[in-house]
Amino acid sequence: MAHYLVRAKALPHKLPELRSRLDSGEIRAMQPFGKALDHSLRNARVEGEWLVWEEEDYCRPPLAMERAAVLDAYFTDLGVERVEGGEGWKRLEGLPRLWEVP
Repeated sequence: MAHYLVRAKALPHKLPELRSRLDSGEIRAMQPFGKALDHSLRNARVEGEWLVWEEEDYCRPPLAMERAAVLDAYFTDLGVERVEGGEGWKRLEGLPRLWEVP
């Protein structure tokens, strides 16, 4: 398993749909990555024009399944940086959350 710091630009008009899918539990139920992706997106932070979060992943290339199922519908310019587990979240402390309540 690997951890990545993910940076992406959101498609603003699609964020309400993404939040609806998170709230309904649809993303959390996706196998095998749903629980981790749900947690990451609920805790995403805003850094200028970018959304950032840490993601746990097993794919090569990174986030391949997550991109196909969810991420590419809501984000552009997605990039990843390998980090140790928890390091990404520590680096994001102090940044505003995307959602008021995860």
